[in-house]
Amino acid sequence: MLSVLMFFTFLIPLCFLIDGWWLVHSLFFVVSFSFFFFFPYFMGWGSLGNMFGCDIISYGLILLSLWICVLMIMASESILRSFYYSDLFLFFVVVLAVMLVCTFSSVNLFSFYLFFESSLIPIVFIILGWGYQPERLQAGIYLLFYTLLASLPMLVGVFYIYDTLFSTSFFLLENVGFLNGFFYFCMIFAFLVSMPMFLVHLWLPSAHVEAPVSGSMILAGVLLKLGGYGLLRISSTLISFFSLGFIWISISLVGGVLVSLVCMRQTDLSSLIAYSSVAHMGIVIGGVMTMNYWGVCGSFTLMIAHGLCSSGLFCLANISYERLGSRSLMIARGMLSLMPSMSFWWFVLSACNMAAPPSLNLLGEFSLFNSLVSWSWVSMVFIVFLSFFSAAYTLYLFSYSQHGFYYSGVHSCSLGYSREFLLLFLHWFPLNLFIMSGDFIMLWL
Repeated sequence: MLSVLMFFTFLIPLCFLIDGWWLVHSLFFVVSFSFFFFFPYFMGWGSLGNMFGCDIISYGLILLSLWICVLMIMASESILRSFYYSDLFLFFVVVLAVMLVCTFSSVNLFSFYLFFESSLIPIVFIILGWGYQPERLQAGIYLLFYTLLASLPMLVGVFYIYDTLFSTSFFLLENVGFLNGFFYFCMIFAFLVSMPMFLVHLWLPSAHVEAPVSGSMILAGVLLKLGGYGLLRISSTLISFFSLGFIWISISLVGGVLVSLVCMRQTDLSSLIAYSSVAHMGIVIGGVMTMNYWGVCGSFTLMIAHGLCSSGLFCLANISYERLGSRSLMIARGMLSLMPSMSFWWFVLSACNMAAPPSLNLLGEFSLFNSLVSWSWVSMVFIVFLSFFSAAYTLYLFSYSQHGFYYSGVHSCSLGYSREFLLLFLHWFPLNLFIMSGDFIMLWL
């Protein structure tokens, strides 16, 4: 892992070159492809050092982080064209990539917490510096206060573990028997807010609506996965509290249905995609809390799939925004007449969002539904509604934005740049390719 971190350290000076944008972008591609060779085929921990290591969960999420960072730079070409502090933007993307790699590869609970919190700093700077509306200040404060206040009890919990066990290494935290319910709540609440769980999700739509396209991509693609990764990591420690899982499963399933209904009445493209993320992450929380094989593997699969799919949808929303100057569905409609070739990508990524085959979303949702129904057959009622409304709001998004009469104030037609088609292809291709390697994703326990 140190080789990857050293690569990024030497990448930082290149961000400040006059024509360094595409050089940094190309080198990000190099490190993404070279990371393929780190794959832990023996399904254990590899690349181990004193602080960092990589197992199959870490590997998948680090690869996702690097890939989304590459696509962030590609999607933000408008920053380069407008000369809007592009060197500083690249610097924050590289720092964010370093923080995410360190978070996902930490083998120590305290260093994981440290990098988990540090990864918020670059994303807040990206939202505040390159966001669109003045409300981005409020959105940044929302993001910080929700996540920081929720994670302070976790810091107390980490110190309590160290005081009792004299270690915070992940390898030594197997089913610690001295814990109580208050400690369980402290350890888990930070991750539930980060995911986010229904009732503590209000920071997410505001952050997405105010963030630039790169901020929305990394928020939906990777930062929501930090919570799921934390839950997967500490679930073995908290297995004695298995009986309390029904609280979080109930909130997530009922909340997922309610959020799906909220999606049906959104008029803002980014807001609709952001609320759909809350519904999908609700299923992931439910799967992890069942603490069975299907649930753990399915939640990991859906996190990877959702990261690619929602990031691609935010790119599409931004492509419409750059043409029309608005994300409102009242204005961004009838795009089939204006950008016919882009409608194909709307269709393909919308199909993935509603878990149509052969996308990775289908594999993840299939195993999570198995997990939840095996936990309790009553959950089947909510799963039916979740599946139905997931298809309903995705069809609403696609049909409203692509069909009907286009807004009379729009007088131009643009078929899109090759950069945009490549960007969308690089979201869609791994999303449908990885289902061919389902054994590596689903059979690693």
